[in-house]
Amino acid sequence: MTCRIEPYRVSAYNTSKHSENKMHDDTVAKRYGFVGGLVPGVDVMAYMMHLPVAKWGRPFLERGLIEARFVKPVYDGELVDVTGEESNGVLAIQVVSRGGLCATGTASLPASAPSFSLSDFVDVAAAAERKPVDATSYALGRWLGAVPRSGAADAAKEYLEDIRETEPIYAREGLGHPGLLPRVMNKVLVDNAIMGPWIHVGTRMQLLSAGRIGDELTARAKVVGNYDRKGHRFVELDALVIANGKTPLAHCHHVAIYQPREQAAA
Repeated sequence: MTCRIEPYRVSAYNTSKHSENKMHDDTVAKRYGFVGGLVPGVDVMAYMMHLPVAKWGRPFLERGLIEARFVKPVYDGELVDVTGEESNGVLAIQVVSRGGLCATGTASLPASAPSFSLSDFVDVAAAAERKPVDATSYALGRWLGAVPRSGAADAAKEYLEDIRETEPIYAREGLGHPGLLPRVMNKVLVDNAIMGPWIHVGTRMQLLSAGRIGDELTARAKVVGNYDRKGHRFVELDALVIANGKTPLAHCHHVAIYQPREQAAA
């Protein structure tokens, strides 16, 4: 049986206009053939998370599984429609903007969260000195860390406003939004190399515990893919995102183009 979920509409906001990644800058993004600066994929994924959280509530934050793949860019100020259809316990999600499909994904609620041991993920510090990115920056099999980051209540409130989140559970229960976790995966990349314009392609994330406002977040990530495809250079990470140095919050598979075609050809 197929069940349609109440759609969710967002006015997209580019939270990274002034970030180091100039793919979010209008002028630079246009050189790569885009209309303007890209709204971060991690924020588009946060829009998508609204549907399973609205449907399953806190249990999804504690053990939900979500996967997102980004097809076309979402742009600042554009209306975004997030729709979902549930069939056999799997919620199929689509993101549409400017009349086109921008992202697809799925979400589900496993009966229990899988168990992961911190000892299976090597704890290393982020690079002491970042160097310009090249093919060796994310060598296959290499372990990478991220600079620990925490967000106080004011920062958590600002983040919810930035991603236009209307679900009250986060403020009501003092919970961190799971959209922060793919952001940590992005930080793994930028904390270990000086990157040019780059693009987040997709993430598969198994939530393991509900994060709290004020948690210090970091990751232990292993490079499991580094390859060329159609002139782009891709990296894939397998990681555990961890709160306060001890609590696994999510197991993530994160994919990015760390050198888009124009740059790779240079």
